[in-house]
Amino acid sequence: MHILALVPGGISEQLLFFPTLEHLKRTFPNAEISVVVEPSAAAAYRVSKVVQATIPYTFQKNNSPADWANLLGIMRDREYDVVITATTDWATALLLWLSGVPNRIGYQSGANTLFLTTTVPLKTEQYVAFQYHDLIIPLEVVGPCPDPTINVPQGDIDWVNNQIQSQGIDEQGYVLIYPGLAEGAKDDRYPVENWISITQDFQKRQPGLPLVLLQQPETADTVKLITQSAPNLTVIRPDNLGQTAALVAGANLVLATDSYVSELGVALSVFTLVLFGQNSPERRLPPVDTSEQRFLGVESGGKDLADIPVETVLKKVWGEG
Repeated sequence: MHILALVPGGISEQLLFFPTLEHLKRTFPNAEISVVVEPSAAAAYRVSKVVQATIPYTFQKNNSPADWANLLGIMRDREYDVVITATTDWATALLLWLSGVPNRIGYQSGANTLFLTTTVPLKTEQYVAFQYHDLIIPLEVVGPCPDPTINVPQGDIDWVNNQIQSQGIDEQGYVLIYPGLAEGAKDDRYPVENWISITQDFQKRQPGLPLVLLQQPETADTVKLITQSAPNLTVIRPDNLGQTAALVAGANLVLATDSYVSELGVALSVFTLVLFGQNSPERRLPPVDTSEQRFLGVESGGKDLADIPVETVLKKVWGEG
């Protein structure tokens, strides 16, 4: 069986789709699974256990006819048995109809009901991974949505271990801080002065616990400003998502904005505290037994990250409220 999944969105969305792909592979172990993703999101599949191929495609309404025709040609040439789409736009539904794939599954919407063979309700009130998992119900996949998991390449684990040793961080571990953009808004950042206050509080309460700043292209300026005020922090710059995942896996605590880094924390079952802007914890974090809660969200009430007081974050960090 050849299965194709169309998953728009960034790396976070791909990681939230991983449980659905994992369940498909468990149910159909001989299936070859491919995904159509934004070019910038293909990096997520470095840590996938089940996907054989990624096909780059920009999910935008202003795609050129050449882009559209190229994807259509790929779908026809590879003769997929099943295509699953997490989109709801009419153009994608039409594309899938023209592809001739016999089983076309997506969410219920005006166009999808015309061009797809099977549709399911779009339940946007639930955890996003559960929402994606609903798409494979028509394939008679039995059981609940699995927990998110990823596969970190050994070479990336070795790279992080070398970085940690070279920075003089011992076996007691470290706190990993990711001060990047939050999902759902174009430029929603937690203020630099707030990150500085948080790092200073850590250093005051736990002076022997290393703090590691995760630097990526999107956080370079913020990390620079933080380290100017707190020069004793460690900065590590992974080159790929596997190295980032390995860095997350070694942390005692991940403190991050709602992002692909927080999704990595969830998939690796690391204690993770997430700052939410426009999204809500109920949508981005899995529901868990409160007695074993490893993932906590700090909400801005659907507004900007800047609306979250530093004191609220610190109370969550230290279990004071």
